[in-house]
Amino acid sequence: MLVELERPEDGIAVLRLNNPPLNLVTLEMTRQLDDTLGALADDRRVRAVVVAGAGERAFCVGSDVREFPMVRDRVVATKLHRENEVWNRLEDLPQPTVAAIQGWALGGGLELALCCDLRVMEEDAWIGLPEIRLGVFPGSGGPIRLVRLVGQSRAKPVVYFGDPIAAQDAAHLGLIHRVVPRGQAMAGAMDLARRLAGQPALAIQASKRLMGVAAEADRDTAVGFALEQSHRIFQTDDMLEGVTAFLEKRTPRFRHA
Repeated sequence: MLVELERPEDGIAVLRLNNPPLNLVTLEMTRQLDDTLGALADDRRVRAVVVAGAGERAFCVGSDVREFPMVRDRVVATKLHRENEVWNRLEDLPQPTVAAIQGWALGGGLELALCCDLRVMEEDAWIGLPEIRLGVFPGSGGPIRLVRLVGQSRAKPVVYFGDPIAAQDAAHLGLIHRVVPRGQAMAGAMDLARRLAGQPALAIQASKRLMGVAAEADRDTAVGFALEQSHRIFQTDDMLEGVTAFLEKRTPRFRHA
């Protein structure tokens, strides 16, 4: 399998790209990723998802360019349309997601990581969008998500020059949430996933949807959506447990209902 799904702990799933050593994105990997994400979206037992790459050399370095000649004349129909649908599906997962980046995350690999809510990166890892050096540009949402995350001024050099970005520089840009020692990307991502899985799942998922709406909608539309979600969340058992635990000065025991 080019995409593996593990459940190492209660409430946590690990989605692993399994095409080492570089975890190249192929048409078949995209198909398997689509199937896996569909199953995850419907699994209420999963409250946080870690996205990782197999091996030590790379999270994912993007497309297998050996497929380019055979898709050249119909690249949108045979490759990019499906990739964008699947990458969007990762971004739209109801559960919060954490990318564990080791080695290299380039091209479509970085585009995939940008779909995650949080990103952990090893201190000696590198990220980048080098497509311009192949005479093309990132076609699976990279420029769009970059602009939304860090603004046009910071996004343009990343796309225009295609230079690799070191971990600390990526954190300074706002693309990385935590830099960890070499070999600790998975441990750092799991630490965040445990914290996320321990939060009230319905409130976390409502917050994720709201921030997605806020990034694209006008203020009044976003406020209206927030009010709808607040009404729903105030009806949950977790809200009562959270308030009771606060008043009793104890740690809440959320049931995610």
